Amino acid sequence: MNPLSSNWDEIAQRSLAGEIAPEHALSVLTAPSTDLLAMLHASYRVRYQAFGNTVQLYYLLNAKSGLCPEDCHYCSQSKVSTASIPRYPLMSKGEILEAAARANDLRACTFCIVASGRSPAEHELDHVIDAVVEVKRRYNMRICCCLGILKDGQAQKLAAAGVERFNHNLNTSEAYHSEVCTTHTFAERVATVQKVKDAGISPCCGGIVGMGESDEDIVSMAFSLRDLGSESIPVNFYHPVAGTPFQGHNYLTPTKCLAVLAMFRFVNPKAEIRIAGGRELHLRSLQPMGLYPANSIFVSDYLTTEGQPADVDFGIIEDLGFEIVTLSTATTG
Repeated sequence: MNPLSSNWDEIAQRSLAGEIAPEHALSVLTAPSTDLLAMLHASYRVRYQAFGNTVQLYYLLNAKSGLCPEDCHYCSQSKVSTASIPRYPLMSKGEILEAAARANDLRACTFCIVASGRSPAEHELDHVIDAVVEVKRRYNMRICCCLGILKDGQAQKLAAAGVERFNHNLNTSEAYHSEVCTTHTFAERVATVQKVKDAGISPCCGGIVGMGESDEDIVSMAFSLRDLGSESIPVNFYHPVAGTPFQGHNYLTPTKCLAVLAMFRFVNPKAEIRIAGGRELHLRSLQPMGLYPANSIFVSDYLTTEGQPADVDFGIIEDLGFEIVTLSTATTG
């Protein structure tokens, strides 16, 4: 047994003191299954310091689907995908407002507007901004946009419209990136996150686990996110979709996913850790345990895959004795 994995109180203390090193993080991912409960208890200690017993709900809108020129091997919307998914241009303002109303009904504190593509054209950005202004007028919700690689000045326009958060995931480690995508670089993703930060927008930046990467790659990604200052970290567990190059990757277990969430919490003690895509598929009956290291989930569906009914998520949160956050108490970084 790795001696580092047996002292979870020490791991928690190191996390809270900002003294977690890569070898500590790797020991979380390689710990024996008999350590799982102690590991989760230690990660909950860290989570509680920043977020108490609260859970933040996010609602995701796939506002533009498919039609993407990038070759991300995991993505059903990429140019190399033959997946049977809806493909449509940017939704109308009315459709975006309808989705915002549903997000509000589902008690989401953050409404996420996602559009496929490498980078938003100016007319697309203006269309999204027009919708954002109206959503902000109608609902007391935080807005997060995910629009691809931003050009100079675009982050400032989003900030002026009231967008509080922008999502642009690293997806994997720098070393493994070329195995995942060849049409843009890891450095380009980092540059967009920096543009967002420079514009005063809170960076939402996470990744995907289960694409054939090593444990060392997962740890490297977690530290890259820490170094970038990501304030909201969605942790996706790869959901294989037929017709994508990575369709054969389906090897994650519930206990491995829980260890990954705990590791992300230890490395990023003050960041939102969100259980994102693949939660229902890979955590299965252990979904409630994921909220001991994580403090946020998506409610309802994802981009091109379905989630479970919102009432099930509400029941999980209630049964744990946790409290759903309203925007007035939400952490904005």
